[in-house]
Amino acid sequence: MLIVDVEVFRDYFLCMFKDIGTGKVAAFEMFDGQPLNVDRVSQLMRSRVTVGFNSNSFDLFIIAKALAGGRCGELKNLSDEIIKSNLPAWRVARDRNVSVPRHWDHIDLIEVAPGQASLKIYGGRLHCPTMQELPINPDASISPEQRGQLRVYCKNDLDTTESLFRTLEPAIKLRAEMGKQYGGIDLRSKSDAQIAEAVIKHELTEMTGKEYRPPKADIGSVVRYRDPFFVGFFTADLMETFERILKTGFPIGLNGAVKMPDWLAQKRIRIGQTEYQMGIGGLHSCEKCQSIVAGPGEILADFDVASYYPSIILKLRLAPPKMGDDFLKVYQSIVSRRLEAKLRKDKLTADTLKIVVNGSFGKLGSMYSALYAPELMIQTTITGQLCLLMLIERLESRRIRVVSANTDGIVVLCPKALAGELEDITFGWMLDTSFELERSNYRAIHSRDVNNYIAVKLDGSTKRKGVFAEPGLSKNPEFTIVADAMAEFLATAKPVEETIRLCADITKFVSIRRVTGGALWRGAYLGKSVRFYYSTGVGRDEQISCAKNSNKVPKTDGARPAMTLPATLPGDVDYGRYIDLVREGLKDMGVTI
Repeated sequence: MLIVDVEVFRDYFLCMFKDIGTGKVAAFEMFDGQPLNVDRVSQLMRSRVTVGFNSNSFDLFIIAKALAGGRCGELKNLSDEIIKSNLPAWRVARDRNVSVPRHWDHIDLIEVAPGQASLKIYGGRLHCPTMQELPINPDASISPEQRGQLRVYCKNDLDTTESLFRTLEPAIKLRAEMGKQYGGIDLRSKSDAQIAEAVIKHELTEMTGKEYRPPKADIGSVVRYRDPFFVGFFTADLMETFERILKTGFPIGLNGAVKMPDWLAQKRIRIGQTEYQMGIGGLHSCEKCQSIVAGPGEILADFDVASYYPSIILKLRLAPPKMGDDFLKVYQSIVSRRLEAKLRKDKLTADTLKIVVNGSFGKLGSMYSALYAPELMIQTTITGQLCLLMLIERLESRRIRVVSANTDGIVVLCPKALAGELEDITFGWMLDTSFELERSNYRAIHSRDVNNYIAVKLDGSTKRKGVFAEPGLSKNPEFTIVADAMAEFLATAKPVEETIRLCADITKFVSIRRVTGGALWRGAYLGKSVRFYYSTGVGRDEQISCAKNSNKVPKTDGARPAMTLPATLPGDVDYGRYIDLVREGLKDMGVTI
């Protein structure tokens, strides 16, 4: 398997490969007096599985053009048009009569990786040793000396892509297995939502013999929420809100997505001591700076609805109009097969089908999907929110306090004397709605707001969300040691100074930011993705600045860039600065030391 990447200039072209097994690198160049080794590049592309990043929309078209005899200037023109035209890359390539050979066996990581980020940002999230932007202006003429710089730069991109591939390898293997199960379709370069659509379309076609394409979006129209006939309230405000929702049109915007009516987007719903707000994505409570600790006579419990949106789709029999009952048969089959796989501990099948079940919902709101059905998306999300509000109303009416709610779950603080009431209410709600609640008990939950909190479980472990979550491919690291110290203090009362000063891992002290237009430090250009830590050797009046307007990059006063990670923890780490951040973070949760 080979990692592949290209660099394109008006008088220089570089195509590099890295063998994942051996680590060997091969560079193929084209410049004045140096023709491209077309036969060798073609042989590698034809005979090996290749891996790239954003390569289906860029690198493969460039390589195909080069192998068809394109010169450097022609490759540069194609590159510029792909990057600058705002047209899909396939459209640009088609207009220029460029096509990628069907026999190339290629995996593009950009859709498999969670979220949307650049290769440099993913590299930072993986703590790759070096984060480096293109060292030469893309419109420059390349000198012989600069060719060496570009080879070093491209090699670093190959290394970063390999790190990303190795991290995503289990997901890619799962996609390969899924492809075998569904008629040999290639799912290796697809996101979860794209896989869900591909699998459902494949199964529908197998069942009906029909082909399914995206329906036309009715831009500017409205869709209405229909009464599901099992939602009901007994307090005046909720009854009025429900009635108004039934009479309200939800407009479809220019992008085909449904928008919340202004009155509903602005409305705050108060039940007990807590306010709630409805949204396209789901219900959420409006707490800020909230620290809840269960007393000796109290229960603090988190209730999540299992497979909430898929359950709503099946209960209400929601199907895209052009698919109808056939969709429901396929969807129910997938859900049932997943549950059976979980029961027999067939993790591969269960994980495979989970991608389809959960990924399909998002396609209901995409006008480019064959599953597009904005009225069904609204029916699903609004039903989910109303059902949670039903549960909250019932609990609060029996003096059981709901302290937080978000999309598919709630957190309650209940006197132990009312534990039986809690069980009766939650069980009754499950009977009335047919949805299943899953419960976890906490000792405490400390929230900056509904999306950012640290919960302490009964066994002393923690659940961290939002800015306090462990960094990964979907989240930039932002001084992870701060959240670590907060969690340790909240769970065990360990002094924050001890957690911070005993840590010798530089990756815990860094933060990564994307800077539009690039960043500067002490006059040196760093690039559009920067990594830094707080240093005692840098004054608080110094900062990393935006190259285009000299504004400060947020949270970089007193920061030292770490574009290349040091091998050991630097001696100038400003421990006091991190300790201050912990104290500020705890204060934002309503916790004081």
